[in-house]
Amino acid sequence: MKFAVMGGTGRIGSQVVKKLKAAGHEAVPHSLSTGVDIITGQGLDEAVAGVDVVVNLTNSPTFDDASPAFFQTSMDNLLAACRKGGVGHVVILSIVGVDHVPGLDYYRAKVLQENILKAASIPYSIVRATQFMEFMDSVLAMTTEGDTVRLPPTPIQPIAAQDVSDAVAEVAAGTPLNGILNVAGPDVFPLDELGRITLDARPDGRTVVTDDTAGMFAAAHGDVLTAKGDARIAPTHYADWLS
Repeated sequence: MKFAVMGGTGRIGSQVVKKLKAAGHEAVPHSLSTGVDIITGQGLDEAVAGVDVVVNLTNSPTFDDASPAFFQTSMDNLLAACRKGGVGHVVILSIVGVDHVPGLDYYRAKVLQENILKAASIPYSIVRATQFMEFMDSVLAMTTEGDTVRLPPTPIQPIAAQDVSDAVAEVAAGTPLNGILNVAGPDVFPLDELGRITLDARPDGRTVVTDDTAGMFAAAHGDVLTAKGDARIAPTHYADWLS
C-alpha cells in the first residue's frame, strides 16, 4: 500500500513511517521541511495524489484559543486534497477523554478535528492515546516555581510514544474503523505521584507539591483521561521507560 504521512518527520510520524516501511509498504513523510504546508495547502495535492491512506499527525503550534483555527484549516485543506486524490482512508491521532475536558482550548480543538473527519465523505480511523510518557518533563516544567513543582492528583495512564506509533501504523494499514480506537499505557497514576516517581528516578532538586488547581490537567475532572472498556493496553510500563 501507499501512505502519505503528514507530520511524518515528528516524534510519532517518523516512527510510523519506519514501521510502515518495515512492513513492506511505501510510506512518504510530509512536513514543512519537505515542502508541504497543510495550512496554506502548498504541496498537498501532489503529496496525497494516488495514495491509499493519509495519516495526519500534524499538530497545532500552540495549545491556546488559536488551536481550533489550525485544525479547521488544516483538515479542510487536507480533506479537499484527499477527495481530489481518491484517498480511501484517513487516520488521525487524538487524545483519550478529549471530549470530556471542555475547559481546555486545545482539547476542544481536537474534538473539532475529530468531528470534521467524521463528517467527511471518506472512510476514517481515529486513534486516541493517553498522555505520552515523553511529555512528563514538559508537564513538570509547566508548573515549576523555583524548586517546587505543583501538580494535581488527576489520574493519568501514560503511554510510550513507541506504543502509540505501533497502534497508528497498525490501524493505518488495516480496514478503516469509521470509529475510534483508544490506546493506553498499562498503569494509572495520580499525576502528582507520577511527578514524584519521575523526580525520584532523575533527581534535580525539585519536589512535588499536590495542588488541585495547578496546570492544565487540573481542568480534567475524575478519571476522564484514563482508558475505559475495550481500550487497547500497551505493554510498556512507566518504570521500564524511565530506566
